[in-house]
Amino acid sequence: MTTIFCAEFFPQVLIFTQKKKLSIAKSHHQNPHVFRCSSSYSESKNTSNYRSPQRGNKVISTENNNRPPNPHLPFYKDFKETHFTKLLHRSCKAGNYDEGLYLLECMMNSGHKADVILCTKLIKGFFNSKSVDKAVKVMDILETYGEPDIFAYNAYISGLCKVNRIDSANGVLSRMRARGFSPDIVTYNILIGSLCNRGKLDLALKMLDQLMDDRCLPTVITYTILIEATILEGGIGEAMKLFDEILSRGLKPDMYTYNTVIRGMCREGLMDEAFDFVRSLTSRNCKPDVISYNILLRALLNQGKWDDGAELINEMFSNRCEFNVVTYSIMISALCREGQLDEAINLLKIMIDEGLTPDTYTFDPLISALCREGRLDLAIAFLDYMISSGCFPDIVNYNTILSALCKNGKSEEAMEVFSKLDESGCPPDVSTYNTMVSALWNNGDRIRAYRLLSDMFTKGISPDGITYNSLISCLCREGMVDGAIELLGDMRKIGFLPTVVTYNIVLLGLCKAHRIGGAVLMLEEMVEKGCRPNETSYVLLVEGIGFAGWRVEAMELANTLCERSVISNQSLRRLDRTFPVVDVYGSFVQTEIKS
Repeated sequence: MTTIFCAEFFPQVLIFTQKKKLSIAKSHHQNPHVFRCSSSYSESKNTSNYRSPQRGNKVISTENNNRPPNPHLPFYKDFKETHFTKLLHRSCKAGNYDEGLYLLECMMNSGHKADVILCTKLIKGFFNSKSVDKAVKVMDILETYGEPDIFAYNAYISGLCKVNRIDSANGVLSRMRARGFSPDIVTYNILIGSLCNRGKLDLALKMLDQLMDDRCLPTVITYTILIEATILEGGIGEAMKLFDEILSRGLKPDMYTYNTVIRGMCREGLMDEAFDFVRSLTSRNCKPDVISYNILLRALLNQGKWDDGAELINEMFSNRCEFNVVTYSIMISALCREGQLDEAINLLKIMIDEGLTPDTYTFDPLISALCREGRLDLAIAFLDYMISSGCFPDIVNYNTILSALCKNGKSEEAMEVFSKLDESGCPPDVSTYNTMVSALWNNGDRIRAYRLLSDMFTKGISPDGITYNSLISCLCREGMVDGAIELLGDMRKIGFLPTVVTYNIVLLGLCKAHRIGGAVLMLEEMVEKGCRPNETSYVLLVEGIGFAGWRVEAMELANTLCERSVISNQSLRRLDRTFPVVDVYGSFVQTEIKS
């Protein structure tokens, strides 16, 4: 590969033109200012005339190897390194990280030193673009041809943690120490945060001990990360021990820490304790912010405590704590859950009048509630309003509309919306495809359903459990039970464990086809695979036996199951009405239900 740089970037060629003309490189372009990099990207087979790290700074002339050294060459080398660095900087700034890596390799093959700041930018860029191997390559170059610093190592460790390469990150920690670098608190916070995000709180706490052994002092951020994880795994009681440790160390918690504790108390329904904690903040020289109040408001309204919510809102007013978009979104969502749509819409108008801009989280509960009530026209009008006001709907909003259209028998309108998702900048996800495939299949349009499935796989969207359940259900409804059983096997092969819902769908299909033996075998397989049948599983089997013509046997099985508390008395009564048994005298025998 040949890279051509114009004289604007390489004016040093004028130095050479003052003396005898030197042919630096020849090519079919006939350009006198051509430089080649003898890297892995080079297409030239003859690289003997170009400088390489192995040859140091020696330059081989193409005309006279015995000529005395040119006094301008050190200046040329420094100038070339400077411009390589500038080009590399521009590549990083423009997000052209592949080009940046190419230039970096050119510099190394020309004997230059790797710039730690630019290498750090490349590492971050490659991790952000999911090009992990290239990020690793840049760090290898930096460690070989440069001098990495703590910032470069922290960026590298952070990237490895984000892609779940914890063992590799720990290996980097060892390499740091071997080079004389001690991990700082940022390094440890990255590792502790990564472990907590993956549910490995015990290892995170061991990392805290290691941090202290290295004489590195934990910060409020360190403890806040651990408090968040402890709330999820051990509860607020254990988390408060860490909070007390913050205070005992003389550290001052910030509002993020306080809000984390408030959220943990609300999560466990400890509303009185949460309110007491919020009101104690003033004694800690701290004032609750809008996030604190939003946490409390959400918890109260989720429990239906509207009166307490109203009191909290009055407290916000008295403390001059202004509402934000989240505050209004919480109230709108709660009103929608209560079926008070008109009040929710009025609150939206007040929010806009206050100069706040609703986001997708504000509109989502409104659109969902309108769809549930069958007010599709108004739901679509809200979607149009979102777009016109610059708040672009996300795929959740579109999925809600598509699902409602399909349930109301408007699959063609749904297909029209679906076909425009890509151009609207909101590509469909697996939930979108699940909705559309089921709708088309239920309308008898199997061909388009299969096409959508093919399109889904082509785009690299992996099916989920709902996809398989939908397809198995569709096949069973069409009487294609063998195809459903085959799909059940495929589901297991690729790592999706069928749930009790999946098995019940197949049981229903087998029973409808009067394949009772197959249904019994499916129930046995279900137990063998570790999936415990529920009441619906047994009721389906009893109904299958009864509808196949064996009413007496069905009710005998139902009574036995009820005696063993496998099915409820209510289910037994319903089965008794469905399959009344006639005695030898022609009278109906009513099953005795135990109270």
